[in-house]
Amino acid sequence: MKIKLLFICCLVGFTQTSFAQDTLKLSLADAEKRFIAGNYQLLLAKYEIDQAKADVITAKLFDNPELTHENLFYNHETKRFLETSYATGQFTTQISQLFTLAGKRNKRIKLANTAVKLEEFEYFDLMRTLRYQLRSTFFKLHSLQQSAKIYHGQVKALEQLLQASNKQLSLGNIANKDVIRIKSLLYTLQAEQYQIHAEIDDLTAALKLLTQINSSTTIETLAPESTKLKASEIAYNTLLDSAKANRVDLKSAQTAVLYAQQDLKLQKANAIPDVQLSLAYDLKGNYPERYTGIGVSIPIPLFNRNQGEIKKAKLAIEAQQVAYNQTENMLANEVFKAYQSTKRIEDLMAGRNQNFNQDYQKLIEEVSKNFAKRNISLLEFLDFYESYKENVLQYHQLQYELINAKEEINFVTGTTLFK
Repeated sequence: MKIKLLFICCLVGFTQTSFAQDTLKLSLADAEKRFIAGNYQLLLAKYEIDQAKADVITAKLFDNPELTHENLFYNHETKRFLETSYATGQFTTQISQLFTLAGKRNKRIKLANTAVKLEEFEYFDLMRTLRYQLRSTFFKLHSLQQSAKIYHGQVKALEQLLQASNKQLSLGNIANKDVIRIKSLLYTLQAEQYQIHAEIDDLTAALKLLTQINSSTTIETLAPESTKLKASEIAYNTLLDSAKANRVDLKSAQTAVLYAQQDLKLQKANAIPDVQLSLAYDLKGNYPERYTGIGVSIPIPLFNRNQGEIKKAKLAIEAQQVAYNQTENMLANEVFKAYQSTKRIEDLMAGRNQNFNQDYQKLIEEVSKNFAKRNISLLEFLDFYESYKENVLQYHQLQYELINAKEEINFVTGTTLFK
């Protein structure tokens, strides 16, 4: 009986079992390459940039000349249609060209170029956000996959322990309450295992969507390299200056102010009328016959001087300036929050004994041996067992919290300080 129990307890050593062999082993670097190359949201954002560049082409184009022709439709004297001869016909032809004044064309080109910059900033800010989402998802998935291995080993070992205990119960060697206690722990672990696998499925689906990995592929994440740089080694003001210099959304807000200023200049220019020049030829309907004339046309800005659009443009400048100030204030708060959170988790990890996990592993092995020798009760053994599980899971969670906190600093500063 002791040999059987010792064999069972050896299985409690949380041996790790591999996942299905049809698996894509994915590193963080590979995930980022797939993300850059094939993410649909980024591809759509690129189309927005190309469309904005097409607007620049449109802004550079000059207005087309306009050709007008009027012909005698029916001559009731000759009873013929569309005559153009000098003797019995008549027609008038005119060609005109609009010339914009006050530099409207150049102002439209500048405005369109600024719109391209805004779309590019939107693209890079989307990339920054999605990249943070990708890396955070990867880190969390890796942490949960490691925890799932712990659950797998525990559940398998407890199932074998329960099977052996049922045999011992039938022989009258152990009490029924001990078997019930084992069943209770097993059912709890199985429920927790189900929850963790459900969360893994959600994160895996999100990761596949970001990287365009086939939906039927099983992903096994490879451990990311942990940076040795600590947030406490960097001054807060350094991080804040870095964020102000690199955050794309702040640059976008600043460019939006410039766009509004350029639009105001254009609207003021639109208040100045454009000139249309024309050249006309009239066969016989004017004096003298075969009349050739040149004309000019210009609206008189008596009532409409584009007052409404000018006021809207002025208000847009004020609104965009407020939006810029809000973005700058939000940026400072985000950097401070991420900095404080990272320092807090670093202090927590620094206060944790680095050999604690190894010592606890040795302790659980000794507990297993003593349980096999009947030196401790089943209840004591299961308490140690549960405590070990909680410690390992907590360690994995803290590792994830630390690496994700550093990644958040990268996100809020728009840099890769922590690689």
